[in-house]
Amino acid sequence: MSASYQTIEHDVPQSYRDKILKWNGWGYTDSQFTINKDGHVTFTGDKYDISGKVMPHFRPWFENYLGIDLNYVSPAQKLSDVVIDAPVENEDLIDFLKENNISFSNSARIRLMRAHGHTVHDMVNLREGKIPRLPDVVVWPKTEQEIVKIIEGAMSHNCAIIPIGGGTSVTNALDTPVTEKRAVISMDMALLDKILWIDRENLTCRAEAGIVGQSLERQLNKKGFTCGHEPDSIEFSTLGGWVSTRASGMKKNKYGNIEDLVVHLNFVCPKGIIQKQCQVPRISSGPDIHQIILGSEGTFGVVSEVTIKIFPLPEVKRYGSFVFPNFENGVNFFREVASRRIQPASLRLMDNDQFVMGQALKVASDSWWASLKSSVSKMYITSWKGFKVDEICAATCVYEGSREEVDQQEDRLNKLAADFHGIVGGEENGQYGYRLTFAIAYLRVSRNL
Repeated sequence: MSASYQTIEHDVPQSYRDKILKWNGWGYTDSQFTINKDGHVTFTGDKYDISGKVMPHFRPWFENYLGIDLNYVSPAQKLSDVVIDAPVENEDLIDFLKENNISFSNSARIRLMRAHGHTVHDMVNLREGKIPRLPDVVVWPKTEQEIVKIIEGAMSHNCAIIPIGGGTSVTNALDTPVTEKRAVISMDMALLDKILWIDRENLTCRAEAGIVGQSLERQLNKKGFTCGHEPDSIEFSTLGGWVSTRASGMKKNKYGNIEDLVVHLNFVCPKGIIQKQCQVPRISSGPDIHQIILGSEGTFGVVSEVTIKIFPLPEVKRYGSFVFPNFENGVNFFREVASRRIQPASLRLMDNDQFVMGQALKVASDSWWASLKSSVSKMYITSWKGFKVDEICAATCVYEGSREEVDQQEDRLNKLAADFHGIVGGEENGQYGYRLTFAIAYLRVSRNL
C-alpha cells in the first residue's frame, strides 16, 4: 500500500479488525471457500463446522447453475498495490486529539479498513482496487467521556463523525460522501467492549456499545445467561451496531428483536449525553426517545452504553428440520405456525434454490453408515414420497426452553408439518442448515468462486 503523505498517530491500539479480518472481504483472513489440488471446493481455516472439509458436489452445482467456469481466475487487487489519497488536513483537530490524549491515526490501512461496510458492491470495488473516499482520521475512545470530548472537538473544528462498530453494515452507513469537503472522523468503538454489570434479579445486563456480539454472548453464557439476540453477523457486529441499525436476530420468535430487548441506553450527541436516570424495565410515559435512537445509524450521535434484557440459559437447545414438496406448502405451514402462535426460537424457510445449494454444500462423509443414511433419505423423499427435486423446499428450526417445553413444541410442529405433506428432516440436518448461515457469507468473495 502506498500513500503520498506522512502518517500521524498517537497511542494506536492493537485492534482485532486490523489483525484477523480481511481488508477487502467478509470475515476472518484465514477463512474462505477455495479449490483444492483435486479440483474440489473446500473451506479453509478452523472456525466453522465446514472448515477443512471437502464439498465434492458444490463445484458441479455452482458451474452448472451459474454457468461459470471456476478455472477462470480474476485475482483481487493486492493490498500492496493499493494507492491511498492523502486525508483532508485539519491541523487544529490533530492538535486537539493530542492535547486530550485521544488515540488516533491517519494511517492509510487503518483508514481503509473503516471506510466501508460489507455489501457485495463494497467488496467487489475493493477487490478491483476502486477505493472509496476514506475517512481522514480514525479515533478510538476509551471512555464515554472521551466520546463526549471527540464530539466537542469535531464541533469546534468543523469535522464530521462516522461511528463504526463491527463494520458489517449493508446500508452504506459507513460511506464517506465524495462531496464532503470537511475532515471526516471515523470513531471506532472497539475499546468500549466490556460488560459493566449483570442484574440477576431483574435479568438485565449493562454493556459498552463496542462489545462484539459473540463476545457478549460467550460472557453471558459463562454466568448462566443468554441475550437471545443472534443476527447472521453476530461474530463481528456489536451491541451498539444492533441498536443503531434496529437489528433483527434469527431467534426473534422467542427473544424478540433488539428494540424488544433494549431497556435503557446512553447516547452521546452534540448537546451531551442523553440517558434515562430510572433503570426500571419500563416507564409509563412518552414519547420514548429510544425509538428515535433505534435505527438512526449514527446520524444523531453515538450509542455508548446499553442495558438489555437477558434470559437464563435454556435447559435444552435442539435443532430440527422439515422438507416440503414445494414452496407453497412450506409457506402455508409457516402461516399456520404463526396463526397458532407455536413458533420455536427460530424457524426459517428455504426455497428450492436455497435448498439445492445447501445440499450441494454438504461435506464429504468418511462414514459408510452416514453415506448410506443419506442415500436412503434421498430415495425416501424423491422415490417413495414422490417429491420433485426441482420443487422441494426445506425449513430449519431451533427449539429452546425446558425439556418439557421443547418436547411439546417439537411434537406440535412435527404433526402440523405432516398436514402440509412435510417430512421431518431430523436434528442433524437442522443444525447443519442453521450453522451454515455463518459460513455462507464467504461465498461472495472467495478465491476462485
